[in-house]
Amino acid sequence: MQPIHILLLIAAYFGVLLLISYFTGKNAGNETFFKANRQSPWYVVAFGMIGASLSGVTFISVPGWVEASQFSYMQVVLGYLVGNFVIAYILMPIYYKFNVTSIYQYLEQRFGTVSYKTGAFFFFISRVLGASFRLYLVAIVLQHYIFDEWNVPFEITVILSILLIWIYTFRGGIKTIVWTDTLQTLFMLLAVGMAIYYINDKIGWTLSEFISSDELKAYNKIFFFDSFLAKNHFFKSFIGGMFIAICMTGLDQDMMQKNLTCRNLKEAQKNMVSFSLVLVVVNFVFLLLGALLFIYANKFNINIPLMDGETKTDLLFPEIAIKGGLGVVLAISFILGLIAAAYSSADSALTSLTTSFCVDFLGIEKRPKENQIKIRKNTHIGMSILLIFVIIIFKHVLTENVISNLLTVATYTYGPLLGLFAFGIFTKYKIYDKYTWRVALASVLIIIGISKIPVEFIGGYQIGYELLPLNGLLTFLGLILIRRK
Repeated sequence: MQPIHILLLIAAYFGVLLLISYFTGKNAGNETFFKANRQSPWYVVAFGMIGASLSGVTFISVPGWVEASQFSYMQVVLGYLVGNFVIAYILMPIYYKFNVTSIYQYLEQRFGTVSYKTGAFFFFISRVLGASFRLYLVAIVLQHYIFDEWNVPFEITVILSILLIWIYTFRGGIKTIVWTDTLQTLFMLLAVGMAIYYINDKIGWTLSEFISSDELKAYNKIFFFDSFLAKNHFFKSFIGGMFIAICMTGLDQDMMQKNLTCRNLKEAQKNMVSFSLVLVVVNFVFLLLGALLFIYANKFNINIPLMDGETKTDLLFPEIAIKGGLGVVLAISFILGLIAAAYSSADSALTSLTTSFCVDFLGIEKRPKENQIKIRKNTHIGMSILLIFVIIIFKHVLTENVISNLLTVATYTYGPLLGLFAFGIFTKYKIYDKYTWRVALASVLIIIGISKIPVEFIGGYQIGYELLPLNGLLTFLGLILIRRK
């Protein structure tokens, strides 16, 4: 495909999103923008959340990670499953009971204002970085396959990407996103299915022949019990995955804001359970695709693409889909899937950042009614500009696989949230609220210090995702120290 054809395809896709935005954003006030008037069908939310959870990171980065890690990521995914059940039956009843707009309002009612602001601050940092990781991944693909041909700077690519998101979310907010996520999930799953079909067809395999092939066996090891010292040991990955799900979904305003648009708690729980089960299957399919991509590249001598002089396995899927000689149908479906994967998470991230900043930091619900919509719109613009700056910075500092970076950052920023919510739910203590931010900051600094310890100093033990629950535990213990007698 020529760059102009890809650009026209993207334009048509966004035309559809703008049409959805037009119908869902009619007469939309802040109640619609923040909560979708609590009228979203649970099955629509569940299907859309698949795309938002996967995002461009799973769409590109997980398949690109298979050569280095085989199918060990499934250990983390199984942890996600258990974590999502914890969300459905422990966290969500609390959110519905307190009727919150921002889930961090629970911390204010439980502990006080400083704890509330501390929780909201750590979400804000987490979501800005997480959304930027996801958008950065898509921006480098668009840059590599479209805009480099026209000598358009990376910065312009990023600005255009964020501008498009802002245009279709600024009126309807979360109500628009619930429906656009459904469309985007569909495109993403179709792209993966078609890629598996066309690559197998080119090799001369049926799906069953691929599944039973010796080539796949070189990549498909899931469970790793060989050494507890290794980063990918099953227990460490599973526990880490469970807490990543609890934090990055259950303690994350972005993902929970969609759940809170359901009509009631029972429907929201149906949404979480069905979403969790389907997510396991979908992630496994992405890993199968990753193995197939490397098999195909080896058979047809396709080199892993370079970016800034370094190999980027994240670019292998787009390289094969667009330039791998598999036809225009796959190229079109890949582009649609890529854009869908990117924007299904980025648009909701932008909306949740706007919601959190308006509710948690600006106190929009206490402002005069006539000023509230203006405040929300200005904040939406401000969050868009912030994401642009962070993504541009990432281009100059990121070196590893994007999903690895994303999960590493999560261990630092979501730990204090885990500790705060766990302390609030599982104890009855009050605390000296003014000291909460110091406890959270100390916990993060200790975890960063632990992560930097050379492996030879700790008997070859490789620290992995277990830093996240450890971070939460340190925050929990710190809160015990500042509890009221």
